[in-house]
Amino acid sequence: MTSPDPAHVRIAALSHPGETGKNNEDRYSVTSYRLGSRRTPAVLAVVADGIGGHLAGEVASQLAVESIIRQLGRANGRAPLRELRSAVIEAARAVSRASQEAEERRGMGSTVAVAWVVGDRLFTAFVGDSRIYVMRGGVIQQTSVDHTWIQEALDHRVISPEEAHDHPNAHVLRRHLGGAQVPEPDLRLRLSSVEGEARARANQGLRLRSGDQILLCSDGLTDLVSQSEIRDSLAGLAPDQAADRLVELARARGGHDNITVVILTVPPPGPAQARRRIARFVVASAIGTLALLALLSIALAAGWWFGLWPWSRSPNGIGNGLSAPIAAVLAEASTVRADDPGGDLENDPLSLTTLRAI
Repeated sequence: MTSPDPAHVRIAALSHPGETGKNNEDRYSVTSYRLGSRRTPAVLAVVADGIGGHLAGEVASQLAVESIIRQLGRANGRAPLRELRSAVIEAARAVSRASQEAEERRGMGSTVAVAWVVGDRLFTAFVGDSRIYVMRGGVIQQTSVDHTWIQEALDHRVISPEEAHDHPNAHVLRRHLGGAQVPEPDLRLRLSSVEGEARARANQGLRLRSGDQILLCSDGLTDLVSQSEIRDSLAGLAPDQAADRLVELARARGGHDNITVVILTVPPPGPAQARRRIARFVVASAIGTLALLALLSIALAAGWWFGLWPWSRSPNGIGNGLSAPIAAVLAEASTVRADDPGGDLENDPLSLTTLRAI
């Protein structure tokens, strides 16, 4: 694992315990490195929100983050989704094993949200209610789906969005790391709220553009700060300032939980990247021009070979665009007229037979 060009993806992150005096059980990490022999630049961002009392939650979230970093730090990036899924499953197993090692850790767990940028491609995975957003061109989309009782009730229209607000089951998780059963990592990357599961999974490997932003956060932010406020902060402020602003908004509204924000921003191409793009464009243009010239040369050669030159003339004035047999017959007919001024080409059996044969 080696450090890449620092301009590959810009990073801003902030975590705060909130205003209730509780321990900060959120953990996050952003790691930049290069993958495999191709030295592909990669950035791995992880946010985990611990579950469990008396320090157990922060143990679970720390284990989750460390395990995912370790697993994907050894990956080669050739099968990103499979590697990402395996890393999250191994993190769940690590939390489960640790929860059984001490009585005070029994029942501990963690949510997790992972964004893995490999080159210019985005891959994500999540378990629980820590969220992932993508911002592009002033439009923000929550690409993750909360694994909560509330979200399932909304999906099945058991309750309305109005009833979901401040519902007593708001933080009941339906999927998390830890426990006896290993959860299935969610690999949906929703670019639209109406997309089906297959389409959302097919979005994995999204090609990022200059100016795109990826936000990972714990529910301590999204419980108190709306999606439109997140969008406005990302659109109107530098990433570091946006992270500060979002945390301050949650704190000002009570900050009843830990608040963690990680922002990844795709920068405009630097001078070296711009030069490489120009060089690739020049090479592609040159190859295209040479291919066009080759096709043109072949067409001209074919025209010469088959005598398709309507603008040129043969020595006896007959166009080269005519086939050789027809030209020969017409030349012979011209000679007959010269030798026999009174001759009639239409009544000449030999001439008619020859032309019909052609």
